[in-house]
Amino acid sequence: MHAQAVVFEQPGQLALSRLDLTVPSPADVVVAIDYSGISTGTERLLWNGQMPVFPGMGYPLVPGYESVGYVVEAGPDAKLAIGERVFVPGARCFGDVRGLFGGAASQLVVPAARVVPIAERLGANAVLLALAATAYHAVAGGGKLATIEPPELIVGHGVLGRLLARLTVAAGLPAPTVWELDERRSAGAHGYTVLRPDDDPRRDYRTVYDVSGDSALLDRLIQRVAPGGEIVLAGFYQQRLGFDFAPAFMKEVRLRVAAEWQRADMTAVTTLLADGRLSLDGLITHTEAAEHADGAYRCAFGDAACLKMVLDWRACA
Repeated sequence: MHAQAVVFEQPGQLALSRLDLTVPSPADVVVAIDYSGISTGTERLLWNGQMPVFPGMGYPLVPGYESVGYVVEAGPDAKLAIGERVFVPGARCFGDVRGLFGGAASQLVVPAARVVPIAERLGANAVLLALAATAYHAVAGGGKLATIEPPELIVGHGVLGRLLARLTVAAGLPAPTVWELDERRSAGAHGYTVLRPDDDPRRDYRTVYDVSGDSALLDRLIQRVAPGGEIVLAGFYQQRLGFDFAPAFMKEVRLRVAAEWQRADMTAVTTLLADGRLSLDGLITHTEAAEHADGAYRCAFGDAACLKMVLDWRACA
Protein backbone atom coordinates (compact mmCIF):
# COMPACT_ATOMS: atom_id res chain seq x y z
CA MET A 1 0.00 0.00 0.00
CA HIS A 2 1.30 3.46 -0.88
CA ALA A 3 0.34 7.13 -1.13
CA GLN A 4 1.43 10.36 -2.74
CA ALA A 5 2.56 12.66 0.06
CA VAL A 6 4.01 16.10 0.62
CA VAL A 7 7.52 15.64 2.03
CA PHE A 8 9.58 18.43 3.56
CA GLU A 9 12.99 17.00 2.66
CA GLN A 10 14.73 19.82 4.52
CA PRO A 11 13.79 23.42 5.40
CA GLY A 12 12.56 25.21 2.29
CA GLN A 13 12.65 22.09 0.12
CA LEU A 14 9.47 20.19 -0.72
CA ALA A 15 8.71 17.18 -2.88
CA LEU A 16 5.56 15.25 -3.76
CA SER A 17 6.71 11.68 -3.21
CA ARG A 18 5.31 8.17 -3.46
CA LEU A 19 5.65 6.62 0.00
CA ASP A 20 4.93 3.14 1.32
CA LEU A 21 2.30 2.98 4.06
CA THR A 22 2.40 0.84 7.17
CA VAL A 23 0.21 -2.26 7.25
CA PRO A 24 -3.14 -1.48 8.93
CA SER A 25 -3.86 -3.08 12.30
CA PRO A 26 -7.31 -4.45 13.24
CA ALA A 27 -8.12 -1.10 14.92
CA ASP A 28 -7.02 1.02 11.94
CA VAL A 29 -8.84 2.54 9.01
CA VAL A 30 -7.46 3.46 5.59
CA VAL A 31 -8.69 6.89 4.53
CA ALA A 32 -8.62 8.24 0.98
CA ILE A 33 -7.98 11.96 1.34
CA ASP A 34 -9.91 14.53 -0.69
CA TYR A 35 -8.55 17.73 0.88
CA SER A 36 -5.86 18.83 3.31
CA GLY A 37 -5.24 22.28 4.73
CA ILE A 38 -1.92 24.11 5.09
CA SER A 39 -1.25 25.59 8.52
CA THR A 40 0.49 28.97 8.43
CA GLY A 41 1.52 28.51 12.08
CA THR A 42 3.20 25.21 12.88
CA GLU A 43 3.78 24.14 9.26
CA ARG A 44 5.45 27.44 8.44
CA LEU A 45 7.92 26.80 11.27
CA LEU A 46 8.61 23.30 9.91
CA TRP A 47 9.06 24.78 6.43
CA ASN A 48 11.57 27.43 7.46
CA GLY A 49 13.41 25.25 9.97
CA GLN A 50 12.45 27.38 12.99
CA MET A 51 10.19 24.89 14.76
CA PRO A 52 11.06 24.69 18.48
CA VAL A 53 12.10 21.31 19.88
CA PHE A 54 9.09 19.07 19.35
CA PRO A 55 8.55 15.29 19.79
CA GLY A 56 9.27 13.54 16.49
CA MET A 57 11.01 16.56 14.98
CA GLY A 58 13.40 15.92 12.11
CA TYR A 59 13.58 15.73 8.31
CA PRO A 60 12.35 14.31 5.98
CA LEU A 61 8.78 14.66 7.26
CA VAL A 62 5.19 14.70 6.08
CA PRO A 63 3.37 17.78 7.44
CA GLY A 64 -0.33 18.43 7.87
CA TYR A 65 -3.02 17.88 10.49
CA GLU A 66 -6.13 19.08 8.64
CA SER A 67 -7.20 16.28 6.30
CA VAL A 68 -10.64 15.22 5.10
CA GLY A 69 -11.62 12.06 3.26
CA TYR A 70 -13.58 8.84 3.43
CA VAL A 71 -12.92 5.39 4.81
CA VAL A 72 -11.94 2.85 2.13
CA GLU A 73 -10.85 0.03 4.46
CA ALA A 74 -11.74 -0.67 8.08
CA GLY A 75 -10.25 -3.24 10.42
CA PRO A 76 -12.55 -5.56 12.40
CA ASP A 77 -12.03 -3.47 15.56
CA ALA A 78 -12.34 -0.08 13.87
CA LYS A 79 -16.10 0.47 14.36
CA LEU A 80 -16.32 2.71 11.29
CA ALA A 81 -18.11 1.98 8.04
CA ILE A 82 -16.54 1.97 4.59
CA GLY A 83 -17.57 5.17 2.85
CA GLU A 84 -17.89 7.14 6.09
CA ARG A 85 -16.72 10.75 5.83
CA VAL A 86 -14.02 11.62 8.37
CA PHE A 87 -11.64 14.34 9.52
CA VAL A 88 -8.07 13.13 10.16
CA PRO A 89 -5.81 15.22 12.48
CA GLY A 90 -2.61 13.71 11.09
CA ALA A 91 -1.07 10.24 10.91
CA ARG A 92 2.15 8.31 11.43
CA CYS A 93 2.11 5.72 8.71
CA PHE A 94 5.11 6.45 6.47
CA GLY A 95 7.82 4.15 7.82
CA ASP A 96 11.18 5.95 8.01
CA VAL A 97 9.67 9.27 6.88
CA ARG A 98 8.41 11.11 9.93
CA GLY A 99 4.75 12.04 10.14
CA LEU A 100 4.83 15.50 11.71
CA PHE A 101 1.96 15.78 11.61
CA GLY A 102 1.49 13.44 8.69
CA GLY A 103 -1.82 14.42 7.09
CA ALA A 104 -0.75 15.85 3.72
CA ALA A 105 -1.10 12.69 1.64
CA SER A 106 -3.51 11.03 -0.76
CA GLN A 107 -4.13 8.09 1.55
CA LEU A 108 -3.56 7.51 5.27
CA VAL A 109 -3.52 4.60 7.67
CA VAL A 110 -4.71 5.80 11.07
CA PRO A 111 -6.28 4.41 14.26
CA ALA A 112 -10.06 4.63 13.98
CA ALA A 113 -10.23 6.16 17.45
CA ARG A 114 -8.24 9.15 16.17
CA VAL A 115 -10.50 10.19 13.29
CA VAL A 116 -13.68 12.28 13.61
CA PRO A 117 -16.83 11.35 11.66
CA ILE A 118 -18.20 14.45 9.94
CA ALA A 119 -21.14 15.59 7.83
CA GLU A 120 -20.73 15.22 4.07
CA ARG A 121 -22.17 18.71 3.52
CA LEU A 122 -19.08 20.38 5.07
CA GLY A 123 -17.04 19.56 1.97
CA ALA A 124 -13.59 21.17 1.87
CA ASN A 125 -14.55 23.45 4.78
CA ALA A 126 -14.04 20.46 7.07
CA VAL A 127 -10.26 21.00 6.91
CA LEU A 128 -10.94 23.95 9.25
CA LEU A 129 -12.23 21.74 12.06
CA ALA A 130 -8.87 21.62 13.84
CA LEU A 131 -8.64 25.41 13.89
CA ALA A 132 -12.25 25.72 15.03
CA ALA A 133 -11.62 23.24 17.85
CA THR A 134 -8.42 25.11 18.76
CA ALA A 135 -10.41 28.35 18.98
CA TYR A 136 -13.07 26.62 21.09
CA HIS A 137 -10.41 25.20 23.41
CA ALA A 138 -8.93 28.66 23.89
CA VAL A 139 -12.23 30.17 25.00
CA ALA A 140 -13.94 27.22 26.68
CA GLY A 141 -11.45 24.38 27.21
CA GLY A 142 -14.09 21.74 26.57
CA GLY A 143 -16.71 23.52 28.68
CA LYS A 144 -19.79 25.39 27.51
CA LEU A 145 -19.48 28.64 25.56
CA ALA A 146 -22.26 30.24 27.57
CA THR A 147 -20.17 29.98 30.75
CA ILE A 148 -17.02 31.71 29.45
CA GLU A 149 -15.77 35.23 30.02
CA PRO A 150 -15.70 36.14 26.34
CA PRO A 151 -12.78 37.64 24.41
CA GLU A 152 -13.21 41.41 24.35
CA LEU A 153 -10.17 41.98 22.14
CA ILE A 154 -8.75 39.53 19.59
CA VAL A 155 -5.36 40.35 18.07
CA GLY A 156 -5.15 39.08 14.48
CA HIS A 157 -7.86 38.60 11.84
CA GLY A 158 -6.54 35.43 10.27
CA VAL A 159 -8.60 32.24 10.29
CA LEU A 160 -8.08 31.53 14.00
CA GLY A 161 -8.96 35.10 14.97
CA ARG A 162 -12.10 34.98 12.83
CA LEU A 163 -13.14 31.69 14.39
CA LEU A 164 -12.65 33.07 17.91
CA ALA A 165 -14.85 36.02 17.00
CA ARG A 166 -17.49 33.82 15.36
CA LEU A 167 -17.63 31.51 18.37
CA THR A 168 -18.13 34.47 20.69
CA VAL A 169 -20.98 35.78 18.56
CA ALA A 170 -22.44 32.25 18.24
CA ALA A 171 -22.63 32.03 22.04
CA GLY A 172 -24.78 35.17 22.13
CA LEU A 173 -22.04 37.06 23.96
CA PRO A 174 -20.98 40.68 23.33
CA ALA A 175 -19.15 41.00 20.01
CA PRO A 176 -15.38 41.39 20.36
CA THR A 177 -13.10 43.97 18.80
CA VAL A 178 -10.47 42.52 16.45
CA TRP A 179 -7.14 44.19 15.66
CA GLU A 180 -5.60 43.77 12.22
CA LEU A 181 -2.74 45.69 10.61
CA ASP A 182 -3.01 44.32 7.07
CA GLU A 183 -5.78 45.97 5.06
CA ARG A 184 -6.17 42.81 2.96
CA ARG A 185 -7.32 40.92 6.06
CA SER A 186 -9.61 43.58 7.50
CA ALA A 187 -12.71 42.56 5.53
CA GLY A 188 -14.94 39.59 6.25
CA ALA A 189 -16.17 40.39 9.77
CA HIS A 190 -19.51 38.82 10.76
CA GLY A 191 -21.13 40.72 13.62
CA TYR A 192 -17.97 42.27 15.10
CA THR A 193 -15.62 45.20 14.42
CA VAL A 194 -12.11 45.09 12.93
CA LEU A 195 -9.77 48.01 13.70
CA ARG A 196 -6.17 48.99 13.34
CA PRO A 197 -4.62 49.12 16.85
CA ASP A 198 -3.90 52.84 16.56
CA ASP A 199 -7.57 53.52 15.81
CA ASP A 200 -8.71 51.84 19.03
CA PRO A 201 -8.73 54.10 22.12
CA ARG A 202 -9.73 51.44 24.68
CA ARG A 203 -7.37 50.56 27.53
CA ASP A 204 -9.72 48.57 29.74
CA TYR A 205 -10.12 45.20 28.02
CA ARG A 206 -10.79 42.44 30.54
CA THR A 207 -9.83 39.63 28.17
CA VAL A 208 -7.34 39.90 25.30
CA TYR A 209 -6.71 36.92 23.01
CA ASP A 210 -3.54 37.12 20.94
CA VAL A 211 -3.45 34.86 17.87
CA SER A 212 -0.85 36.89 15.99
CA GLY A 213 2.18 34.77 16.95
CA ASP A 214 4.10 38.04 17.47
CA SER A 215 6.31 37.57 20.52
CA ALA A 216 7.03 41.32 20.76
CA LEU A 217 3.41 42.35 21.47
CA LEU A 218 3.05 41.63 25.18
CA ASP A 219 4.05 45.07 26.47
CA ARG A 220 1.58 46.72 24.12
CA LEU A 221 -1.21 44.37 25.17
CA ILE A 222 -0.52 44.92 28.87
CA GLN A 223 -1.07 48.63 28.27
CA ARG A 224 -4.55 47.87 26.92
CA VAL A 225 -5.76 45.41 29.55
CA ALA A 226 -7.90 46.40 32.56
CA PRO A 227 -6.63 45.86 36.12
CA GLY A 228 -6.95 42.17 36.91
CA GLY A 229 -7.51 41.40 33.24
CA GLU A 230 -6.30 38.33 31.34
CA ILE A 231 -4.12 37.94 28.26
CA VAL A 232 -4.54 34.60 26.49
CA LEU A 233 -1.68 33.46 24.27
CA ALA A 234 -3.49 31.46 21.63
CA GLY A 235 -0.98 31.76 18.79
CA PHE A 236 2.23 29.79 18.25
CA TYR A 237 5.42 31.69 19.04
CA GLN A 238 8.87 30.83 17.70
CA GLN A 239 10.70 33.48 19.74
CA ARG A 240 10.97 33.82 23.51
CA LEU A 241 8.21 35.88 25.10
CA GLY A 242 9.06 38.72 27.45
CA PHE A 243 7.51 41.81 29.02
CA ASP A 244 8.25 44.66 31.42
CA PHE A 245 7.27 43.50 34.88
CA ALA A 246 6.25 46.78 36.52
CA PRO A 247 3.22 47.60 34.30
CA ALA A 248 1.99 44.00 34.58
CA PHE A 249 2.54 44.09 38.36
CA MET A 250 0.58 47.31 38.81
CA LYS A 251 -2.38 45.91 36.86
CA GLU A 252 -2.04 42.39 38.33
CA VAL A 253 -2.38 41.00 34.81
CA ARG A 254 -3.02 37.29 34.34
CA LEU A 255 -1.35 35.34 31.49
CA ARG A 256 -2.78 32.08 30.15
CA VAL A 257 -1.46 29.79 27.43
CA ALA A 258 -4.05 28.00 25.29
CA ALA A 259 -2.80 24.61 24.08
CA GLU A 260 -4.06 22.25 21.38
CA TRP A 261 -7.65 21.11 21.12
CA GLN A 262 -9.04 18.04 22.83
CA ARG A 263 -11.78 15.65 21.73
CA ALA A 264 -14.43 17.48 23.78
CA ASP A 265 -13.63 20.70 21.90
CA MET A 266 -14.08 18.96 18.54
CA THR A 267 -17.39 17.49 19.70
CA ALA A 268 -18.60 20.93 20.76
CA VAL A 269 -17.61 22.48 17.43
CA THR A 270 -19.29 19.78 15.32
CA THR A 271 -22.46 20.29 17.39
CA LEU A 272 -22.38 24.06 16.76
CA LEU A 273 -21.94 23.41 13.03
CA ALA A 274 -24.81 20.90 12.96
CA ASP A 275 -27.06 23.39 14.79
CA GLY A 276 -26.20 26.13 12.30
CA ARG A 277 -24.82 28.41 15.03
CA LEU A 278 -21.28 28.35 13.61
CA SER A 279 -20.24 28.75 9.97
CA LEU A 280 -16.91 27.90 8.33
CA ASP A 281 -17.85 29.67 5.10
CA GLY A 282 -15.59 32.30 3.57
CA LEU A 283 -12.39 31.21 5.32
CA ILE A 284 -10.80 29.14 2.54
CA THR A 285 -9.44 31.59 -0.02
CA HIS A 286 -7.15 29.39 -2.13
CA THR A 287 -7.27 25.81 -3.45
CA GLU A 288 -4.58 24.03 -5.50
CA ALA A 289 -4.22 20.54 -6.91
CA ALA A 290 -1.82 18.48 -4.79
CA GLU A 291 0.55 18.17 -7.75
CA HIS A 292 1.18 21.93 -7.35
CA ALA A 293 2.01 21.57 -3.65
CA ASP A 294 5.31 23.45 -3.82
CA GLY A 295 3.67 26.62 -5.14
CA ALA A 296 0.71 26.18 -2.80
CA TYR A 297 2.94 26.12 0.29
CA ARG A 298 4.91 29.13 -0.89
CA CYS A 299 1.68 31.05 -1.49
CA ALA A 300 0.24 30.05 1.89
CA PHE A 301 3.37 31.23 3.70
CA GLY A 302 4.15 34.29 1.59
CA ASP A 303 0.87 35.90 0.49
CA ALA A 304 -1.00 37.76 3.24
CA ALA A 305 -4.12 37.67 1.06
CA CYS A 306 -4.16 33.88 1.43
CA LEU A 307 -6.18 33.17 4.56
CA LYS A 308 -6.33 29.42 4.04
CA MET A 309 -4.79 27.25 1.34
CA VAL A 310 -6.27 23.81 0.65
CA LEU A 311 -4.66 20.99 -1.35
CA ASP A 312 -7.05 18.94 -3.50
CA TRP A 313 -5.92 15.29 -3.56
CA ARG A 314 -8.77 13.79 -5.57
CA ALA A 315 -6.75 13.48 -8.79
CA CYS A 316 -4.14 11.43 -6.86
CA ALA A 317 -6.59 8.69 -5.91
